[in-house]
Amino acid sequence: MRWPGRTSEASRRKLVPGGGGQALPAPPAWMRWMPAFYVAAVLVLEPVTPVQWPVSFLLIALPLVAAFAHGSAFVAGITVFAIVFEGVLAGTPCCAGRSVGYLWDRHYVAAYLCTALVGTLGTFLAAHRTRRERTLATVRFVADIAQRVLLRPVPRRIGNISVETFYLSAAAEARIGGDLYEAVPTTHGVRLLIGDVRGKGLGAVETAAALLGAFREAAHDEPDLAALAGRVETSMDRRAALLPGSDMGERFVTAVFAEIVAHDHIVRIVNCGHPPPLLIRSDEVSELETSRSAPPLNLGVLVGEPYHVDEHAFRPGDQLLLYTDGITETRDPDGTFYPLIQRVRSWGPLPPRQLLDHLHHDLLAYSDNHLHDDTAALTACLLPDERPHDETRHSPPDRT
Repeated sequence: MRWPGRTSEASRRKLVPGGGGQALPAPPAWMRWMPAFYVAAVLVLEPVTPVQWPVSFLLIALPLVAAFAHGSAFVAGITVFAIVFEGVLAGTPCCAGRSVGYLWDRHYVAAYLCTALVGTLGTFLAAHRTRRERTLATVRFVADIAQRVLLRPVPRRIGNISVETFYLSAAAEARIGGDLYEAVPTTHGVRLLIGDVRGKGLGAVETAAALLGAFREAAHDEPDLAALAGRVETSMDRRAALLPGSDMGERFVTAVFAEIVAHDHIVRIVNCGHPPPLLIRSDEVSELETSRSAPPLNLGVLVGEPYHVDEHAFRPGDQLLLYTDGITETRDPDGTFYPLIQRVRSWGPLPPRQLLDHLHHDLLAYSDNHLHDDTAALTACLLPDERPHDETRHSPPDRT
């Protein structure tokens, strides 16, 4: 998923030689041209300053300026250039107004030696920076693979149901987190899941992967949506019991299970401590509040009550929006929470992809590009029955 107002991935990165296809982030153009700007500034200052002010000494810093954006070979070359250029400015009457005798003056010789020393340090600095960037590119590459496994592409069309998703990370460099979604076509209807894992880091990703695996398997076997939620709960409890000494037993997941039965024009909801879905119609936007919400997954054993299924009408043209609390907890610079229902109402009816794109841009604008939590959303729209039923396309996974 592209970020608004930013260049494409291909234009922001370059391939790492021998890096197995990983890409290094390319530095900004102004940073790449900074050594040239620095030399130009020295050339401008040199003629307008007195002979007693050897501005050419500023070239000692040129290797470090180059080390910010260029590799070690370039820095070594720019070091040699800086030493030669210092000599030219020191002993060229037409450029600096000095006689050739200044060329080997002890002050200028000291400048040559200092430039060589700084250039050597800059060369090592550039090599170290390149190694770190290559390591980061490898980590990103692995994270991208994990993202594809964890949040694999969902069908954009399941029968006469259009499905769209998006994922937005609060951290600009992050790839995966604890928010999750899934859509599975089954003989019982199209079953949807959205969830938010408590906590951050690898533990949250591991929990999300376990939950998605249990849902993808059980969605085909369990005829009842409440039984599906119970089976996923059992799987999470069993897995927590196999990890003694960790905080797995304390980590819980808020989730919404949804089941759309297109031919009956109904949607069933099981809410496990998650923000309620939105039902979007041409004339209204409303929350599908549950009559009896279940506790988050991995905490259900503490209550022991069966899951409750709420059923709602879902007519052609209706749209179901599932989302994580990262959306409703987004704040503007004044600290006001994002008014999701009011925003969606103000936009009017939008197709699924346009709705999520609009939501994506609006969240970034509302928060002034300062998100504090990951956000994920999934929308499913029931299309008119005359639309073809055999078209199923897949979209690439959304990412930050």
